Amino acid sequence: MSELLTEVSETTLGGVLWDMDGTLLDSEKLWDVALRELSLRLGGPMTEATRVAVIGASSPFALATVFDSLGLEQHPEAVAEAKHWMYTRVGDLFEDGVTWRPGAQEALATVRDGGLLSALVTNTERVLVDRALGMLGREFFDHSVCGDEVAQGKPAADPYLRGAHLLGLEPAQCLAIEDSPTGTAAATAAGCGVLVVPCEVDVPAGPGRIFRESLTDLSIHDLHDVHARAAR
Repeated sequence: MSELLTEVSETTLGGVLWDMDGTLLDSEKLWDVALRELSLRLGGPMTEATRVAVIGASSPFALATVFDSLGLEQHPEAVAEAKHWMYTRVGDLFEDGVTWRPGAQEALATVRDGGLLSALVTNTERVLVDRALGMLGREFFDHSVCGDEVAQGKPAADPYLRGAHLLGLEPAQCLAIEDSPTGTAAATAAGCGVLVVPCEVDVPAGPGRIFRESLTDLSIHDLHDVHARAAR
């Protein structure tokens, strides 16, 4: 035990920045349903290329991509109506039930019990995040950052930079946990080490990225070890 405590104390890890959709909750499937239905409402089926492009994306990017894929002009009123429909539909799907990703619930408790700070950093907007936090457990997070609270969502660095700032940490002191190429790019751009647990699509390898199949049996020692490896 003394050896483990020594190893942990020598790391610079101070906090964990959690993605939500596809990382903690298996909710990317709900967005898939809503976006495919939205695409049909707007004029045609969504292609797989379009769906892959919007996984983990901010709402403005996702909507712009869907409109472009259908050759539609992005009139502000039409985009606002589509956004309202999409969020209403996803909200209804959340109410029907969403499952945890393997090991995610236990991993949140591990971070809290291990004395690390914790923030939820998601491209999903506050109106849905507040509902999701009831399921996730607000007590597991010191702060949360939503897609409508930053100038640019993921893949820009803004959400992760804000998450680290709210925790009073430098990005390099944080470990981001992500599932998508979009979110991983954002965390990397912010200067965070990243634990990548892919969900719907593969994530390319790169500096500062450590891969794991799931969050199952993730220990506090594992978190410090991943952060140290990502920093090398």
